Amino acid sequence: MAEFDKPLCEEDQFDSFYSANVKALRNYIYYKFGDAEQADDVVQESFIKLWKNCAKVTLDTAKGFLFKVAINLSTSLKRSEKVHLKYTERAVKSDRDEESPEFIILEKEFMEKLTNAIAELPEKQREVFLMNRVEKKTYKEIAEISGVSVKAIEKSMHKALLKLRDKIGEV
Repeated sequence: MAEFDKPLCEEDQFDSFYSANVKALRNYIYYKFGDAEQADDVVQESFIKLWKNCAKVTLDTAKGFLFKVAINLSTSLKRSEKVHLKYTERAVKSDRDEESPEFIILEKEFMEKLTNAIAELPEKQREVFLMNRVEKKTYKEIAEISGVSVKAIEKSMHKALLKLRDKIGEV
């Protein structure tokens, strides 16, 4: 039996596989979905699922299995968050009864435009924009996470801001 055809059930082999892939999987999920804590949880759950299925998964197919599980878990979590956000929005909306209907409509339209504009950004620009504006990370921190220069992050952010301004206008 070739090395790559062996199941991962031997602890040493699983540990080696874990060490070789944990950082790449965590970074991939973090960059794709933008939530560090969620990325850590998803990575942990993915490796647990891999361990539970170690007899069925060979070393050759383990990485694909692992990433597929992580993407599926992240997608499910995002779907759940959207449902939660929808109900939270309804609760907030009921608290805003004292605001004028025009203001509420304008705010809703603006938020839709902003959300759509952010979603339409290229993936790298969206990641940089959200890490900086939502997670309050500095360009230096984003550069370290992304493995690129601060200058590259500045350029990505500049391009993202220009595209957002074009889509929604100056505020």
